[in-house]
Amino acid sequence: MASPTFWDNQDNARSTIEKANKLKTWVEPWKAVAGQAAELAEMAELLEVDPDEELEAEWTKELEKVGELVDELEFQTMLQGDDDHRNAILTVHPGAGGLESQDWAEMLLRMYTRWAERRGFAVSILDIQPAEEAGIKSASLEIKGDHVYGYLKAEKGVHRLVRISPFDSQSRRHTSFASVFVYPEVDDDIEIEVDESDLRVDTYRASGAGGQHVNKTDSAVRITHEPTGIVVACQQERSQHKNRSTAMKMLRAALYEHALREQEEEKEALEATKTDIGWGSQIRSYVFAPYTMVNDHRTEMKVGDVHGVMDGKLDSFIEAYLKKFGATTTE
Repeated sequence: MASPTFWDNQDNARSTIEKANKLKTWVEPWKAVAGQAAELAEMAELLEVDPDEELEAEWTKELEKVGELVDELEFQTMLQGDDDHRNAILTVHPGAGGLESQDWAEMLLRMYTRWAERRGFAVSILDIQPAEEAGIKSASLEIKGDHVYGYLKAEKGVHRLVRISPFDSQSRRHTSFASVFVYPEVDDDIEIEVDESDLRVDTYRASGAGGQHVNKTDSAVRITHEPTGIVVACQQERSQHKNRSTAMKMLRAALYEHALREQEEEKEALEATKTDIGWGSQIRSYVFAPYTMVNDHRTEMKVGDVHGVMDGKLDSFIEAYLKKFGATTTE
């Protein structure tokens, strides 16, 4: 970058700067932790020569903080996939179970919203289709932040709920399923060709609770990519034009993910998961009765605090997944 000809090719220069900045986000935190560790080592040597209970207590406290920072940085080193740094689009669909599954899908939507909020990520509801009695028929979230896709790729799959149904007058235990799909949000630097003749665009009135804030015009947009069958929808804005623009962004992300899976010869497995949102296909079970437990069937990670998990405490499952399957996996 110090070369006088560095800016002769501006595209290459910008790309180099972007790569350098990305490397800094990994290197500088490690350098800071290394500096803190060196200071603690010097303090430990002083305490050996001149013990001091108050200073030793402070040293122990700071050592714990450094340990936590190291754990967090080690967690981040697992996020090295090509798309891990990107924002994500997350969709939730109910499966087998009718009303129960629709309610379960809405619970999952809240869980991922709370997880994102806990991490300081920005969350937007791009589309939501409420069910008639309770829950949702489908929903799409846009989640923006550092390495969001890298984290959330661990959540792709079928999620199973076991609970005493609030909709059952006899208070019987029910099992419900819902599917979660996560796509990396495609930036302008990735070219995804979309033939307009392959698209079917439908407009409809946005869903809402009623009152003055419900849009009275057909501003919501649904786009179907007929060659792949991919369907996306957006009703975030009151403007049909803005909703169409966002829906196209969602479609590009879905097509990008679709292309990646074709390259990896995993399309058949993905389609099988989409069509069988039921028994035997779940990646994780959330049990509220007769005991409380969340069990990830891929990693065997088990957590008893099911209510905490539903409030967004998902990091232990995500970390276990990344440790077992590695940073570059897309499964």
